[in-house]
Amino acid sequence: MDEVDRGAGYNYQPGFPELRLATTGQINESNIPTIIVSGNIVYGSLVYSRNEDVLEATLLIEIIIRNTSDEDNTVKRREFERKVLEDDEAIINSQNVLRFEEVFEVPPGNYEIRTVVTDQVSGKSTTQTSETEIPNPEENVSHITEIRILGKNTDQEQSQFNQATTYDVPSSLDSLKFVFQVTNNNPDEPIELESRLLKFRSDTSIARPMHFNDYSPSSIAYLGIDYSKFEVIQSSTRSLNQPGSVVIEFVFTDLERGNYRLEVTSNMEEDDELYRARDFSIKSPNYPSLKTAEELARPLAYLMDEKEYDKLMDIKDPKKMKAAIDRFWLTNVQNSNIAKNVISLYYQRVEEANKQFSNFKEGWKTDLGMIYILFGPPWYSDRFSDQLYWSYSYNQEDPEKNFAFTEPKMKSKFYPFNHYLLRRNSFYYNIQYQQKQRWRTGSILTYNL
Repeated sequence: MDEVDRGAGYNYQPGFPELRLATTGQINESNIPTIIVSGNIVYGSLVYSRNEDVLEATLLIEIIIRNTSDEDNTVKRREFERKVLEDDEAIINSQNVLRFEEVFEVPPGNYEIRTVVTDQVSGKSTTQTSETEIPNPEENVSHITEIRILGKNTDQEQSQFNQATTYDVPSSLDSLKFVFQVTNNNPDEPIELESRLLKFRSDTSIARPMHFNDYSPSSIAYLGIDYSKFEVIQSSTRSLNQPGSVVIEFVFTDLERGNYRLEVTSNMEEDDELYRARDFSIKSPNYPSLKTAEELARPLAYLMDEKEYDKLMDIKDPKKMKAAIDRFWLTNVQNSNIAKNVISLYYQRVEEANKQFSNFKEGWKTDLGMIYILFGPPWYSDRFSDQLYWSYSYNQEDPEKNFAFTEPKMKSKFYPFNHYLLRRNSFYYNIQYQQKQRWRTGSILTYNL
């Protein structure tokens, strides 16, 4: 398995239960190997039936654990049901989540965990498969388990640490806890561990307009993230002089937005060196959702001119910023009912872009996110090697309705992101301008590209 854990994505597919999952192999206080399966299911992704004045959704969750050395050997299987009962219709669109966590005692080994969530009302299922490994605490070999990352919002009373289930961590979780176990099974050789929190140089910019020049190959916007350049935020050392296992925890508070790695290394010989790492990204407070005035304001970069946008972002008071956002929409659309529908569609696309195109920066900031927000889902999508083509027409030769993207660095174990850049062209100026005007006037609701 990869010694750098990066968490999972959003597993987003419209019309299906939205499952976010994390699985971790650990050794508990009784020295028993365990697998922890933690999941979040988005309320708004479920289908509800009405029972008198109550909205009801029913979920069937099945977890199957297999030893990867023997795929026919199902070590554990668990099935359980969860119900959601709510009288507030806002739950239909809510991006809040239903949490579940199941713990399995298993023998040491490498495992595949298959989790299936079925919406009993719609009959649709979402499946997510993950892998984990658990070292044998009885072997005469030293080891480090996988690193769990948990977060909580200290502004909320009685808030508790919950498992982070994706690479992205919303900044509202202002206290992060990292938990792992280290076992020293060689009493004659103490282990000295070095732990470092690194922050990588990465692109955080909003996608530039379609008619601008392409990015320079040396720019961070082109590279995306540079793992060779980082800042050490914190480092520490710890010696394990006695044989046995010890649980180690680190807590970090108020981390700035960006891409990080907590890595743990030992001072052992190169062939025996221990290494574990957990990558993660701090993003906007409610990511991938939009709730604060600033979260709602920032994606308007695709609809406003530079002067308008700078003036909006200079507002420091959240209430005044929200009022300015409302004025922007109503002044342009000039019909409150139409404006309501346009606003709903725009921010729906922003959230969908976050879930589909998130990488080292928010999904809405990517080139794919920009095109998706402005033009909607492509009619056709074709991928060839490092090329991606989105078509909004049956005529795939029409340059105004087809967009080409190039991936400077293909996704791999060492570069775990899709990073597609639009092939920009000056003739896109009119296309983007016209599309912006459709959004600003509300005609986007009746226009088909």
